[in-house]
Amino acid sequence: MANVLLRYTNLVLVTLFILSLLSFLLAYLFPGQALENLTGLRLNELSELQNSQIKYSVDNNIFVQYWHYVGELFSGNWGVSFNTGLPLYEDVGRYLPASIELSSYALLLSFFIGLPLGFIAALRHHKLTDYSLLSVSLLGYSIPVFWLALIMILVFSLQLGWFPLSGRISLLFEIPSITGFILIDILLSDLIDKQSAFIDALRHLILPTVSIAVVTTTMIFRITRRSVIETLNSEFILAAYARGLTPTQVLMRHGVRNALIPILPLLAMQFPTLLTNAMIVESIFSWPGIGNWLIQAIYQQDYPAIRAGMLAVSVLVVIFTMSIDLIIRLTDPRRRRAERAAI
Repeated sequence: MANVLLRYTNLVLVTLFILSLLSFLLAYLFPGQALENLTGLRLNELSELQNSQIKYSVDNNIFVQYWHYVGELFSGNWGVSFNTGLPLYEDVGRYLPASIELSSYALLLSFFIGLPLGFIAALRHHKLTDYSLLSVSLLGYSIPVFWLALIMILVFSLQLGWFPLSGRISLLFEIPSITGFILIDILLSDLIDKQSAFIDALRHLILPTVSIAVVTTTMIFRITRRSVIETLNSEFILAAYARGLTPTQVLMRHGVRNALIPILPLLAMQFPTLLTNAMIVESIFSWPGIGNWLIQAIYQQDYPAIRAGMLAVSVLVVIFTMSIDLIIRLTDPRRRRAERAAI
Protein backbone atom coordinates (compact mmCIF):
# COMPACT_ATOMS: atom_id res chain seq x y z
CA MET A 1 0.00 0.00 0.00
CA ALA A 2 2.83 2.40 0.83
CA ASN A 3 4.36 1.87 -2.62
CA VAL A 4 1.01 2.57 -4.30
CA LEU A 5 0.53 5.76 -2.31
CA LEU A 6 4.06 6.89 -3.14
CA ARG A 7 3.57 6.24 -6.86
CA TYR A 8 0.29 8.14 -6.93
CA THR A 9 1.74 11.02 -4.95
CA ASN A 10 4.61 11.34 -7.41
CA LEU A 11 2.21 11.11 -10.35
CA VAL A 12 -0.01 13.84 -8.90
CA LEU A 13 2.98 16.09 -8.22
CA VAL A 14 4.31 15.65 -11.77
CA THR A 15 0.88 16.38 -13.25
CA LEU A 16 0.42 19.48 -11.09
CA PHE A 17 3.89 20.65 -12.10
CA ILE A 18 2.97 20.34 -15.78
CA LEU A 19 -0.32 22.20 -15.24
CA SER A 20 1.35 25.04 -13.35
CA LEU A 21 4.03 25.30 -16.04
CA LEU A 22 1.40 25.49 -18.78
CA SER A 23 -0.55 28.17 -16.90
CA PHE A 24 2.68 30.15 -16.47
CA LEU A 25 3.49 29.91 -20.18
CA LEU A 26 -0.02 31.13 -21.06
CA ALA A 27 0.97 34.55 -19.71
CA TYR A 28 3.59 34.73 -22.50
CA LEU A 29 1.33 33.26 -25.18
CA PHE A 30 -1.58 35.67 -24.56
CA PRO A 31 -1.46 39.10 -26.21
CA GLY A 32 0.07 41.92 -24.18
CA GLN A 33 2.79 42.06 -21.56
CA ALA A 34 3.50 38.84 -19.66
CA LEU A 35 3.65 40.66 -16.33
CA GLU A 36 0.23 42.18 -16.94
CA ASN A 37 -1.21 38.73 -17.75
CA LEU A 38 0.31 37.31 -14.58
CA THR A 39 -0.81 40.05 -12.22
CA GLY A 40 -3.85 41.59 -13.91
CA LEU A 41 -2.35 45.04 -13.42
CA ARG A 42 -2.23 47.56 -16.22
CA LEU A 43 0.76 49.70 -17.21
CA ASN A 44 -0.84 52.77 -15.64
CA GLU A 45 -0.52 51.12 -12.22
CA LEU A 46 3.23 51.62 -12.22
CA SER A 47 3.92 51.42 -8.50
CA GLU A 48 2.16 48.07 -8.12
CA LEU A 49 3.73 46.73 -11.30
CA GLN A 50 7.17 47.61 -9.99
CA ASN A 51 6.44 45.61 -6.84
CA SER A 52 5.22 42.75 -9.01
CA GLN A 53 8.44 42.84 -11.02
CA ILE A 54 10.29 42.08 -7.82
CA LYS A 55 7.80 39.37 -6.79
CA TYR A 56 7.98 37.54 -10.11
CA SER A 57 11.68 38.32 -10.64
CA VAL A 58 11.09 39.36 -14.26
CA ASP A 59 14.70 40.46 -14.71
CA ASN A 60 15.91 36.86 -14.28
CA ASN A 61 15.60 33.91 -16.64
CA ILE A 62 12.31 32.13 -17.20
CA PHE A 63 13.09 29.31 -14.75
CA VAL A 64 13.56 31.74 -11.89
CA GLN A 65 10.36 33.52 -12.92
CA TYR A 66 8.47 30.23 -12.87
CA TRP A 67 9.80 29.44 -9.40
CA HIS A 68 8.52 32.79 -8.10
CA TYR A 69 5.23 32.25 -9.94
CA VAL A 70 4.67 28.94 -8.11
CA GLY A 71 5.44 30.66 -4.83
CA GLU A 72 2.80 33.29 -5.56
CA LEU A 73 0.28 30.56 -6.41
CA PHE A 74 0.80 28.83 -3.07
CA SER A 75 0.51 32.15 -1.23
CA GLY A 76 -2.90 32.77 -2.84
CA ASN A 77 -1.72 35.65 -5.00
CA TRP A 78 -3.15 34.63 -8.38
CA GLY A 79 -3.41 38.19 -9.67
CA VAL A 80 -6.51 40.28 -10.24
CA SER A 81 -9.12 40.42 -12.97
CA PHE A 82 -8.61 42.93 -15.78
CA ASN A 83 -12.30 43.84 -15.75
CA THR A 84 -13.34 43.80 -12.10
CA GLY A 85 -10.03 44.39 -10.35
CA LEU A 86 -10.94 41.69 -7.81
CA PRO A 87 -8.46 39.03 -6.66
CA LEU A 88 -8.71 35.92 -8.85
CA TYR A 89 -8.22 33.60 -5.88
CA GLU A 90 -11.43 34.93 -4.36
CA ASP A 91 -13.30 34.79 -7.68
CA VAL A 92 -12.35 31.15 -8.25
CA GLY A 93 -13.27 30.31 -4.66
CA ARG A 94 -16.68 31.91 -5.17
CA TYR A 95 -17.58 30.43 -8.58
CA LEU A 96 -15.97 26.98 -8.48
CA PRO A 97 -18.21 25.56 -5.67
CA ALA A 98 -21.30 26.38 -7.75
CA SER A 99 -19.95 24.26 -10.62
CA ILE A 100 -18.98 21.43 -8.27
CA GLU A 101 -22.47 21.53 -6.75
CA LEU A 102 -24.18 21.32 -10.12
CA SER A 103 -21.89 18.51 -11.29
CA SER A 104 -22.31 16.57 -8.02
CA TYR A 105 -26.10 16.61 -8.18
CA ALA A 106 -26.04 15.58 -11.84
CA LEU A 107 -23.65 12.71 -11.04
CA LEU A 108 -25.84 11.50 -8.15
CA LEU A 109 -28.93 11.63 -10.35
CA SER A 110 -27.10 9.68 -13.05
CA PHE A 111 -26.11 7.01 -10.53
CA PHE A 112 -29.63 6.60 -9.17
CA ILE A 113 -31.06 6.19 -12.67
CA GLY A 114 -28.26 4.65 -14.74
CA LEU A 115 -27.13 1.88 -12.38
CA PRO A 116 -30.55 0.25 -11.81
CA LEU A 117 -31.47 0.52 -15.48
CA GLY A 118 -28.13 -1.05 -16.44
CA PHE A 119 -28.82 -4.02 -14.17
CA ILE A 120 -32.37 -4.36 -15.51
CA ALA A 121 -31.19 -4.32 -19.12
CA ALA A 122 -28.46 -6.88 -18.41
CA LEU A 123 -30.83 -9.23 -16.60
CA ARG A 124 -33.26 -8.96 -19.54
CA HIS A 125 -30.49 -9.38 -22.12
CA HIS A 126 -31.70 -9.84 -25.73
CA LYS A 127 -35.30 -9.17 -24.69
CA LEU A 128 -37.68 -6.30 -25.42
CA THR A 129 -36.75 -4.46 -22.22
CA ASP A 130 -33.06 -4.56 -23.10
CA TYR A 131 -33.61 -3.35 -26.65
CA SER A 132 -35.96 -0.57 -25.51
CA LEU A 133 -33.55 0.76 -22.90
CA LEU A 134 -30.67 0.58 -25.38
CA SER A 135 -32.66 2.61 -27.91
CA VAL A 136 -33.51 5.28 -25.32
CA SER A 137 -29.88 5.44 -24.15
CA LEU A 138 -28.68 5.88 -27.73
CA LEU A 139 -31.12 8.75 -28.16
CA GLY A 140 -30.03 10.38 -24.91
CA TYR A 141 -26.35 10.00 -25.74
CA SER A 142 -26.84 11.57 -29.19
CA ILE A 143 -28.60 14.73 -27.98
CA PRO A 144 -26.23 17.72 -27.65
CA VAL A 145 -26.25 19.14 -24.13
CA PHE A 146 -26.77 22.76 -25.20
CA TRP A 147 -29.69 21.79 -27.48
CA LEU A 148 -31.36 19.79 -24.70
CA ALA A 149 -30.93 22.68 -22.27
CA LEU A 150 -32.55 25.12 -24.71
CA ILE A 151 -35.46 22.74 -25.38
CA MET A 152 -36.04 22.31 -21.65
CA ILE A 153 -36.07 26.08 -21.17
CA LEU A 154 -38.53 26.47 -24.03
CA VAL A 155 -40.89 23.76 -22.77
CA PHE A 156 -40.69 23.83 -18.98
CA SER A 157 -39.86 27.50 -18.38
CA LEU A 158 -41.45 29.51 -21.18
CA GLN A 159 -44.40 27.30 -22.17
CA LEU A 160 -45.40 25.57 -18.93
CA GLY A 161 -43.81 27.97 -16.43
CA TRP A 162 -42.91 25.15 -14.04
CA PHE A 163 -39.29 26.14 -13.41
CA PRO A 164 -37.29 29.38 -13.37
CA LEU A 165 -35.55 30.47 -16.55
CA SER A 166 -32.10 31.18 -15.11
CA GLY A 167 -30.08 31.91 -12.01
CA ARG A 168 -29.35 30.01 -8.84
CA ILE A 169 -32.00 31.40 -6.51
CA SER A 170 -34.60 34.15 -6.55
CA LEU A 171 -33.41 37.68 -5.82
CA LEU A 172 -35.92 37.80 -2.95
CA PHE A 173 -33.55 35.63 -0.89
CA GLU A 174 -30.12 36.73 0.26
CA ILE A 175 -28.12 33.66 1.22
CA PRO A 176 -24.74 34.12 2.96
CA SER A 177 -22.04 32.03 1.32
CA ILE A 178 -20.63 29.55 3.84
CA THR A 179 -19.77 26.41 1.88
CA GLY A 180 -20.54 27.62 -1.65
CA PHE A 181 -23.25 24.94 -2.01
CA ILE A 182 -26.54 26.81 -2.12
CA LEU A 183 -28.71 24.10 -0.53
CA ILE A 184 -26.27 23.58 2.34
CA ASP A 185 -25.85 27.32 2.83
CA ILE A 186 -29.62 27.72 3.11
CA LEU A 187 -29.80 25.02 5.80
CA LEU A 188 -26.92 26.65 7.70
CA SER A 189 -28.30 30.18 7.40
CA ASP A 190 -30.46 32.10 9.86
CA LEU A 191 -33.24 32.79 7.36
CA ILE A 192 -36.75 33.00 8.77
CA ASP A 193 -38.31 31.18 5.81
CA LYS A 194 -35.75 28.48 5.05
CA GLN A 195 -38.32 26.17 3.50
CA SER A 196 -39.33 28.65 0.80
CA ALA A 197 -35.70 29.46 0.01
CA PHE A 198 -34.81 25.75 -0.15
CA ILE A 199 -37.71 24.96 -2.51
CA ASP A 200 -36.83 27.96 -4.69
CA ALA A 201 -33.19 26.83 -4.95
CA LEU A 202 -34.34 23.30 -5.83
CA ARG A 203 -36.56 24.65 -8.61
CA HIS A 204 -33.58 26.56 -10.02
CA LEU A 205 -31.45 23.39 -9.84
CA ILE A 206 -33.76 20.95 -11.62
CA LEU A 207 -33.43 22.02 -15.25
CA PRO A 208 -29.62 22.48 -15.40
CA THR A 209 -29.07 19.30 -13.39
CA VAL A 210 -31.28 17.19 -15.65
CA SER A 211 -29.70 18.73 -18.77
CA ILE A 212 -26.26 17.59 -17.64
CA ALA A 213 -27.39 14.25 -16.20
CA VAL A 214 -29.03 12.91 -19.38
CA VAL A 215 -25.77 12.20 -21.22
CA THR A 216 -24.01 10.95 -18.09
CA THR A 217 -26.93 8.67 -17.24
CA THR A 218 -26.81 7.00 -20.66
CA MET A 219 -23.07 6.44 -20.31
CA ILE A 220 -23.44 4.95 -16.82
CA PHE A 221 -26.30 2.77 -18.08
CA ARG A 222 -24.27 1.36 -20.97
CA ILE A 223 -21.16 0.78 -18.83
CA THR A 224 -23.21 -0.98 -16.13
CA ARG A 225 -25.10 -3.13 -18.63
CA ARG A 226 -21.89 -4.33 -20.28
CA SER A 227 -20.19 -5.06 -16.95
CA VAL A 228 -23.17 -7.01 -15.57
CA ILE A 229 -23.48 -9.11 -18.75
CA GLU A 230 -19.78 -9.98 -18.64
CA THR A 231 -19.99 -10.82 -14.94
CA LEU A 232 -23.06 -13.05 -15.32
CA ASN A 233 -21.28 -15.00 -18.06
CA SER A 234 -18.20 -15.58 -15.90
CA GLU A 235 -17.12 -19.04 -14.75
CA PHE A 236 -17.63 -18.35 -11.04
CA ILE A 237 -21.25 -17.38 -11.73
CA LEU A 238 -21.83 -20.63 -13.61
CA ALA A 239 -20.19 -22.48 -10.71
CA ALA A 240 -22.57 -20.76 -8.27
CA TYR A 241 -25.54 -21.96 -10.32
CA ALA A 242 -24.03 -25.49 -10.30
CA ARG A 243 -23.99 -25.39 -6.48
CA GLY A 244 -27.75 -24.98 -6.53
CA LEU A 245 -28.04 -21.28 -5.74
CA THR A 246 -31.11 -19.46 -7.01
CA PRO A 247 -30.74 -16.63 -9.54
CA THR A 248 -31.49 -14.06 -6.80
CA GLN A 249 -28.83 -15.54 -4.50
CA VAL A 250 -26.28 -15.60 -7.31
CA LEU A 251 -27.00 -12.00 -8.21
CA MET A 252 -26.90 -10.65 -4.64
CA ARG A 253 -23.93 -12.69 -3.39
CA HIS A 254 -21.68 -12.69 -6.44
CA GLY A 255 -23.13 -10.62 -9.27
CA VAL A 256 -23.62 -7.13 -7.85
CA ARG A 257 -20.26 -6.68 -6.15
CA ASN A 258 -18.19 -8.16 -8.96
CA ALA A 259 -20.10 -6.18 -11.58
CA LEU A 260 -19.58 -2.87 -9.77
CA ILE A 261 -15.80 -3.23 -9.34
CA PRO A 262 -14.89 -2.66 -13.03
CA ILE A 263 -17.55 0.03 -13.35
CA LEU A 264 -16.06 2.49 -10.84
CA PRO A 265 -12.82 3.36 -12.69
CA LEU A 266 -14.79 3.89 -15.90
CA LEU A 267 -17.20 6.17 -14.08
CA ALA A 268 -14.32 8.22 -12.68
CA MET A 269 -13.26 8.99 -16.23
CA GLN A 270 -16.68 10.54 -16.87
CA PHE A 271 -16.04 13.38 -14.44
CA PRO A 272 -14.17 15.60 -16.96
CA THR A 273 -17.03 15.14 -19.43
CA LEU A 274 -19.55 15.92 -16.71
CA LEU A 275 -17.71 19.08 -15.67
CA THR A 276 -17.36 20.20 -19.30
CA ASN A 277 -21.09 19.76 -19.89
CA ALA A 278 -21.78 21.67 -16.66
CA MET A 279 -19.68 24.58 -17.89
CA ILE A 280 -21.70 24.66 -21.13
CA VAL A 281 -25.04 24.51 -19.32
CA GLU A 282 -23.99 27.27 -16.91
CA SER A 283 -23.81 29.83 -19.70
CA ILE A 284 -27.29 28.84 -20.92
CA PHE A 285 -28.97 29.01 -17.51
CA SER A 286 -26.86 31.95 -16.25
CA TRP A 287 -25.67 29.70 -13.44
CA PRO A 288 -22.96 31.57 -11.49
CA GLY A 289 -20.30 28.88 -11.84
CA ILE A 290 -16.73 28.72 -13.05
CA GLY A 291 -17.82 27.86 -16.61
CA ASN A 292 -20.01 30.92 -17.02
CA TRP A 293 -17.29 33.03 -15.41
CA LEU A 294 -14.65 31.67 -17.81
CA ILE A 295 -16.82 32.28 -20.87
CA GLN A 296 -17.37 35.89 -19.78
CA ALA A 297 -13.61 36.23 -19.28
CA ILE A 298 -13.00 34.97 -22.84
CA TYR A 299 -15.50 37.44 -24.28
CA GLN A 300 -13.90 40.31 -22.35
CA GLN A 301 -10.31 39.16 -23.06
CA ASP A 302 -9.58 38.89 -19.36
CA TYR A 303 -6.39 36.89 -19.73
CA PRO A 304 -5.47 36.59 -16.01
CA ALA A 305 -8.95 35.20 -15.29
CA ILE A 306 -8.68 32.70 -18.15
CA ARG A 307 -5.28 31.53 -16.88
CA ALA A 308 -6.44 31.13 -13.27
CA GLY A 309 -9.76 29.50 -14.18
CA MET A 310 -8.18 26.92 -16.49
CA LEU A 311 -5.60 26.05 -13.84
CA ALA A 312 -8.25 25.61 -11.13
CA VAL A 313 -10.50 23.40 -13.27
CA SER A 314 -7.58 21.27 -14.48
CA VAL A 315 -6.27 20.72 -10.95
CA LEU A 316 -9.76 19.75 -9.77
CA VAL A 317 -10.17 17.16 -12.54
CA VAL A 318 -6.71 15.67 -11.95
CA ILE A 319 -7.13 15.35 -8.18
CA PHE A 320 -10.62 13.87 -8.44
CA THR A 321 -9.73 11.34 -11.14
CA MET A 322 -6.55 10.15 -9.47
CA SER A 323 -8.17 9.97 -6.04
CA ILE A 324 -10.93 7.70 -7.37
CA ASP A 325 -8.39 5.53 -9.16
CA LEU A 326 -6.27 5.28 -6.00
CA ILE A 327 -9.27 4.26 -3.88
CA ILE A 328 -10.21 1.58 -6.41
CA ARG A 329 -6.65 0.27 -6.56
CA LEU A 330 -6.47 0.02 -2.77
CA THR A 331 -9.87 -1.64 -2.37
CA ASP A 332 -9.97 -3.96 -5.40
CA PRO A 333 -8.57 -7.35 -4.29
CA ARG A 334 -7.95 -8.44 -7.87
CA ARG A 335 -5.64 -5.51 -8.51
CA ARG A 336 -3.77 -6.11 -5.25
CA ARG A 337 -3.20 -9.76 -6.16
CA ALA A 338 -2.01 -8.78 -9.63
CA GLU A 339 0.46 -6.28 -8.17
CA ARG A 340 1.83 -8.80 -5.66
CA ALA A 341 2.21 -11.37 -8.45
CA ALA A 342 4.12 -8.82 -10.55
CA ILE A 343 6.50 -8.18 -7.66
